[in-house]
Amino acid sequence: MRVLVAGAGGAVGRQLLPPLVRAGHQVTGTTRFQSRAEEIRDAGAEPVIVDVTELAALREVVTAARPEVVVNELTSLPEALNYRDKEALEPTNRLRREVGPELALMAAEAGARRLVVQSVAFFYAPTGQSLKTEEDPVMEIPADSPLSGGPPALRALEESALGTRGLDGLVLRYGYFYGPGTYFAPDGSSFRRVRRRRFPIVGNGRGIFSFIHVEDAAAATLAAVERGAPGIYNITDDEPAPMNEWLPFYAEAIGAKPPLRVPSWLAQVVAGEEAASLATRLRGASNAKAKRELGWAPRYPSWRQGFREALG
Repeated sequence: MRVLVAGAGGAVGRQLLPPLVRAGHQVTGTTRFQSRAEEIRDAGAEPVIVDVTELAALREVVTAARPEVVVNELTSLPEALNYRDKEALEPTNRLRREVGPELALMAAEAGARRLVVQSVAFFYAPTGQSLKTEEDPVMEIPADSPLSGGPPALRALEESALGTRGLDGLVLRYGYFYGPGTYFAPDGSSFRRVRRRRFPIVGNGRGIFSFIHVEDAAAATLAAVERGAPGIYNITDDEPAPMNEWLPFYAEAIGAKPPLRVPSWLAQVVAGEEAASLATRLRGASNAKAKRELGWAPRYPSWRQGFREALG
């Protein structure tokens, strides 16, 4: 099939291109950067350099590619997350809120029959059971919060994927990424913070995090390109875990000292209310639907194995 990957130079995109090509698909990948274009070509795909916020230029790319499937992996994340900075996530929110729905329309107009989009599995409402399915509600964030733009942007992206006429839309809600090109990689900001003991366990540390290695995220994305009914799928490993369990393990795996502990009130002062809330109230996500309906299973079923083998 002809597959267009928007955001092919990102953490998932770079892992996705080789298996797409090996599976026999004709792949076009977009990027903003000349250096990434060479990587895309080396992976066996056809690179196209485009600023996707220039919608007329993006439309030309989609039309020329004549895709049967479009994969939206567009993000523009900062080098390090600052939960107090309202502008830090705005470039990514804009891609999801404005470009995502337009890309869905362009895909349908170009004759694509399938659209796979990147969403997240860590915005479920922090109430009720500790493990959330795709049917559970997502959190509401106060309008004055620096993170307030996230849920509406994701909602616009997901609704456009699922509701654009003529497209089978699959929404992949990925867990926290680790592996090459992520915050938890050896050149990532979270890795550096843990090594410097600036990534503490907050309060009781009972917030439950769902992880996924980027190679496993790419494998699930390939599965969604080729099969599966339209809908939402959590793409996470098999072992969602509380912060007070996974963070010390991660520190040990990368050769760092054990993380410090700080009270919730101090974390709110230093990092913001949202960061403290994630550490203490976050809910995990179940991957049962993706395993059952996409015929996918993670190579790293647990972050325990993944942290040691991929990061140690």
